Amino acid sequence: MTRFALALEFDGSPFMGFQRQAHGLTVQQAIEDALQRITGEQVTLHAAGRTDAGVHALAMRAHCDIERAITPFRLMEAVNALVRPHPIAVLSCEEVADDWHARFSCVGRRYLYRIACRRAPLTLDARRAWRLSPPLDAEAMADAASVLVGRHDFTTFRSVHCQAQSPVKTLDSLEVTSTDGEIHIRAAARSFLHHQVRSMVGCLALVGRGKWSRSDLSLALEARDRSKLGFNAPPDGLYFVRAVYPGEIE
Repeated sequence: MTRFALALEFDGSPFMGFQRQAHGLTVQQAIEDALQRITGEQVTLHAAGRTDAGVHALAMRAHCDIERAITPFRLMEAVNALVRPHPIAVLSCEEVADDWHARFSCVGRRYLYRIACRRAPLTLDARRAWRLSPPLDAEAMADAASVLVGRHDFTTFRSVHCQAQSPVKTLDSLEVTSTDGEIHIRAAARSFLHHQVRSMVGCLALVGRGKWSRSDLSLALEARDRSKLGFNAPPDGLYFVRAVYPGEIE
């Protein structure tokens, strides 16, 4: 038995999320189906994150165990061939130790959220960014974002369906930058609550539009009450950027 680690890129638009579900196609199902055709085995894919429907990935890490003798390169090429026409690509594949786990060995997760600041509808970036009509005050958003950095009870920013044992998380960084007609929000933490990033982005957008202040965001955080949330940003602009493991250089 060999454990393989994969780096996955995918457009989440046609999927019901990453994790296999009974009511629609998921990224996990599409890749596991390809792996079964390659190996003749019932292979289970484990990932660093469980992205929601419509959320994308630039380099999601995942692993699987395979009994059949096959090289990482052959496995990568075979999955890429058989997963078509789904918008999924295996960027890299390597053998790893038996105790390496895509989820439980992960010590950091990085997300990007793209807001397209324009009045015109999105064409090339449809379902790949959240369109908001300008102007948006990126500086005010960046200033307010600092309120959320650190160790907090993020109940306000947590989905009612979240399965995490505790709402307390440490947000390592939350950066807001403006470039080429877009606002990018980058979030870094060891782990996130269900909908946490989208909830934070939704509230920051209210700040950018002048409807909320830094103080309003602070009060929402301190309330520890989901009903005090501004709103959830849509999944379209959210990207799982990378997973971080011990010994890796950021």
